[in-house]
Order: sequence, then C-alpha cells, then structure tokens
Amino acid sequence: MDFQLTDEHRMVQQMVRDFAQKEVAPKVKEYDRKHEPIPGVLERMGELGILGISIPVKYGGQGMDYISLGLVSEELEYVDSTLRVVMSVHMGLCALSILHWGTEEQKQKFLVPLARGEKVGAGAFTEPGHGSDFARIQGTARREGDVYILNGEKMWISLATKADYALVTMRTDPHADPPHRGLTTFIVDLHSPGVTRGDIKGKLGVRAGSTGWIAFQNVEVPVENRIGEEGEGFKVTMSAFDRGRYTVGAGAAGLIRAALDASVAYARERRTFGKPIGQHQLIKQKIAQMARDYEITRLLYLQTGWLMNQGKRFTRQASLTKWFGTEAAFRAAHEAIQVHGAYGYSDEYDVERFFRNSRGALIYEGSSEIQTLIQADYALGYRYDKPLRKELPPYDPEAWLAE
Repeated sequence: MDFQLTDEHRMVQQMVRDFAQKEVAPKVKEYDRKHEPIPGVLERMGELGILGISIPVKYGGQGMDYISLGLVSEELEYVDSTLRVVMSVHMGLCALSILHWGTEEQKQKFLVPLARGEKVGAGAFTEPGHGSDFARIQGTARREGDVYILNGEKMWISLATKADYALVTMRTDPHADPPHRGLTTFIVDLHSPGVTRGDIKGKLGVRAGSTGWIAFQNVEVPVENRIGEEGEGFKVTMSAFDRGRYTVGAGAAGLIRAALDASVAYARERRTFGKPIGQHQLIKQKIAQMARDYEITRLLYLQTGWLMNQGKRFTRQASLTKWFGTEAAFRAAHEAIQVHGAYGYSDEYDVERFFRNSRGALIYEGSSEIQTLIQADYALGYRYDKPLRKELPPYDPEAWLAE
C-alpha cells in the first residue's frame, strides 16, 4: 500500500484547487447569504471534466482512479461543502452506480452524458418518514408490461431541482420479508411527466447549494431503466452509499484543513496579553488537534480509495472514514470559532460557514449513529462483507484511459 501521490494525482489536485479557490471562493459568501446556488458552477465543473473524473474515457470521463476522486472531494470542500456535495451525489451515488451496476446500454444512454457534464445526476432515496430505516421505504413501483409506475415522495435530495437524472429506489414487493428484499432501483429522467420537485428553504448550512424534494405521481419508467434485478435495490443503494460516504469523508479532510489554515493565520496576527494568541497553550492545543485530525482523516480516505482501486469491498472503511472525518470536521469548525473569538461568530469570517456546513454531514449519507452501529457490528463479528452479485471492477489505468 503506497500513499505517495503520482504526478497525475498532483495535476488533478492542482487543477481542482485552482478552480475552486479562484473561480468559486470569491462568490461563496455572497450566495451563502442569499441561500442560492452559485450560477454556472455545475457547467464549469462539467467543462473541466470534474463531473467525470473517475469514469473511464470510453464512457466520457477522465479515466482517473478513486484516489483522484478523494483528492477532488477534499479540494472542493476546502472552499465550500456545496461543491463537494455535487461529487457525492452526481458521482458517488449516481454515475458510479451506473458504471458498476448498469448494462452497456444504460452506460451509453445515461453514463456518457453524466460523465461529460452534459447532464447532472442525483440519488433519490430518503423519504419524509424513512431516512436511516431505509429498508422500509414506502414509495412504490408497480410493473405494467414494459414500464414501471412510480408513486411516492423523496425528501432532502441534493441537486433535486438541478439534476436531469436520479437513481431512485422504490418498493416493488410490499409483502417482502424481510422488507429490504422488496426494493428495486431505477434510473429516472426527472423531466418525465408526473415528476414535480422543489427546493427546501431555511437550511442551517450548505446554503449555496441545492437541496429539495421530488414527488412521483404515476411516473412511467421503462423496464430497461431498472438497475440490477427486481428486488436488488437494497444492494444497489447500499453500494451507492459506500461510494457517497467515501466522498463525504474525503471532503471532511478539506473542511478540517480549511479550519486549520484559517485558525493558524488568525492565531499568528491576533494579539492578547502582549503576544500572538498562537503562543498561548490552549490555542496551540486546539490547532494541534485540528492538524492531528486532518492527517488521520486523510490517511483514512487514502486507504479507502486504495481498496476501491483494488476492486475490494470497502464498506467498513468508507463508513469509518465518513464517521471519523465528519465528526472531526465539526470539531475543527467549532474550535476554529473559539480561536477567532467573537469574530468567529460573524459571517465576515469563513469559520462561521464551516461550522454550519459541517453539521449536516453528521446526518446525511448515514448519520453518525448509524456509522457507530456499523463499526460496532464489524468489531463484534456480527457483520462482515459478503460478496456482491457483481464485484466492483478494480481500477485499470490502461483500460480506463483507452478511447
């Protein structure tokens, strides 16, 4: 296991860093205050190839490995969580699920435009009454000949009003025992008749991003848009969550680093009791903890990305990366406000936004409580990684970079 970054990794890292810090950072505060997405960001990410970073070239992507995806997530969240959220849902939940589970026809029809940035993808799984208890979702998909009829509502969906396609899991067997065996996943064109959607206002954080709801009323979805077999929706969705959690955990490293950098800069210039506050022992302790947590989170996501590159199951590591990383990011943002004192309570300083943005990640993509249970079950031997019906393909640079 070699964690040394390649020249290609550094190139991707620098490209995304330049985009986020030069093109987006100057606008974030304005649009965070407006509670509006930053115009043109999705289009620009598509132009730069970011939206297809870890998709093979033959499907319209850049053909980079999964460590590159982690590096991209870190650099985006260093500037603002809304940028990393795009990668979590467009890439982690949607595009990579089609790559790993989709048929060749589905890849050509849906994955290619997603990877090229011509279309935007999302994952529509959470319902108003079912989040963590995913196996008991109530939205239905009833087969009638060559189509499924979808009815139900999904809530707290990132990019709900911006996405063109969404991976949607519905119940096809209301009598399945256990309930998770009655779920099936579909690729749904969100411009279809019967689909309505809207934005959720008044969020604590991620204000410069799109979060909303999607309702399905007698929406017809062709059978050929089904991902996997009928009844495999739970497996498809859980594997999507693995990839989403990886990007969330990697992004958390970016938020920790941003909080650390802001705190170091402030601690060097702010003076109390006749000296810079960075010379006070308790301020040093806070900064040291941020530095420690950044290094741990980075190592965790590099390990997870390495496992993904090898085609190995990474459920436990993705969960641990997300659990530790997001809690460490929340802690770092909290301590950064303490370092800044009263100024940290004002949105004139970025740490106030870091704190609000970091809170949501303790809930979405599986709450900290769910991650705690997952890790406990692994430690106790109650849970282990069973093989999927379709094994994850390892990263093959020759194949992925082939035209």
